[in-house]
Amino acid sequence: MAFFTSGTQSIPEIAESPRHIAVIMDGNGRWARKRFLPRVAGHERGVETIRNLVKCCVSKKVKYLTLFAFSSENWRRPADEVSFLMDLFMYALKREVVKLHKENIKLVVVGDRSRFDDALVAQIEASEQLTASNTGLVLTFATNYGGRWDILQAVNKMQLAIPQLTGFYQEDHLAPYLSMHYAPEPDLFIRTGGESRISNFLLWQLAYTELYFTDTLWPDFNEATFNLAIQSYQQRERRFGRTSEQLNESNTDTQE
Repeated sequence: MAFFTSGTQSIPEIAESPRHIAVIMDGNGRWARKRFLPRVAGHERGVETIRNLVKCCVSKKVKYLTLFAFSSENWRRPADEVSFLMDLFMYALKREVVKLHKENIKLVVVGDRSRFDDALVAQIEASEQLTASNTGLVLTFATNYGGRWDILQAVNKMQLAIPQLTGFYQEDHLAPYLSMHYAPEPDLFIRTGGESRISNFLLWQLAYTELYFTDTLWPDFNEATFNLAIQSYQQRERRFGRTSEQLNESNTDTQE
C-alpha cells in the first residue's frame, strides 16, 4: 500500500503552487440567512462553488483537492438539514460523476460509511469505480469524517495487520492505514466563513500545512478569493523545522 512520507520525517519538495489543497467549506447557512432563505439554499449554492473551485484547481495544475463535506459531528444538526445534505450528496454524485470522469478527475470519498443508507453507499462505490483509473485531479470528499476517527481506525487496522509490533509503533507503520494514505499532506488549508479552527479535520495530515482563514462565506468563494489564498501561500516560508538561514542556504545551493 503506497503512502507519502510526512513533513515530520523528511522535507518534502516545495513548489511555488500547492500540490494539495484542503478546504473546510463553511458559511452556507449564514449566506442563506443573510438573504432570508432557508439554510438548505446555501448548501445548494455551495455545490456551484465546488464546481468552480475544481475548475480553478485544474487550471492551476493542483494535483489533490480535499473538501470537508460532512463531519462526524454534523449529525448533531437538525434532522431535516442532515437529511437534505445526504440527499444533496446523492444527487450531486449522480449528476456530476460523469462530468468528472470526462475531465479525467479521480473521485474519492473518505470517512465512516456505516451511517449512510445502502443507496448512498452504492452510489459512492460506483462513482469511485468509474473514475478510479483517471490521472488528473484527485478530488476527495471527506464525508462523515473526523480526524480522531481517522487516527483510531488506522490504529485498529494497523494492529490487525502487524500485531507483532504491539507497543513499538512508528509513523511508517500507521501511515498506510490513514484514510488519505494515497495523497501527500496538504500544502495549503483554506477555511471560509470567518472561523479560525480546523474542526477535527485531517488532524494527522495538517501538521505542517499552511493555514489560511477568510471571512468570505463559502457560496461567495470564487476565483478571485481563491487566488488570494494562493498568493498568501506563496508568501509563506516553509521551513519544516529549519531556520530561515538554512532555508536561504539551501536555495542558494540549488541555484548554483
